[in-house]
Amino acid sequence: MKSVLKFLPAATLAVGLALSAAPAVAQQAAPASKASAAAVASAKEILTLKNATSMYANAVPGMVEKVKATLIGQNLNYQKDLNELAPVVAQQLAGREKEIGEGMAQAYAAQFTEQELKDLVTFYKSPLGQKLIAAEPRAIDQSMRVMNSWAQSFSETIASAFRAEMKKRGKEI
Repeated sequence: MKSVLKFLPAATLAVGLALSAAPAVAQQAAPASKASAAAVASAKEILTLKNATSMYANAVPGMVEKVKATLIGQNLNYQKDLNELAPVVAQQLAGREKEIGEGMAQAYAAQFTEQELKDLVTFYKSPLGQKLIAAEPRAIDQSMRVMNSWAQSFSETIASAFRAEMKKRGKEI
């Protein structure tokens, strides 16, 4: 069960990395949005209010480092060159993380009507919406701790059930 406990945070991280790792692929995979410009603008405002850019702000340098490490692993003789080129490539591609934000806005606009998005903007600007924005990360973190704790405890319950059933069969585990 310990591997499951490791998987939960890793799965969350994997989703974030998938968003940051392949914005062009994600953009290509998404169906063309039929959302109005106003709906997309409202979605962008929601993402701004929720500070969504913090999720992918370092996507370009992070991906450059990841690809560089892979290339070095495949081309050890070029390690010096690849290390020298990494900042150049990162500079050339700076700003491309904005593609993630565009894709996220399109995704929101595809899931909500223009009016719903406007209502969400109004909500997020309200005192309760601002409180949600501030408190939600802590609530999610606490929820993850609860899930991990439950998973650990429940795995022990399951293991006990297996041991009891195996004991009935005359087999100790």
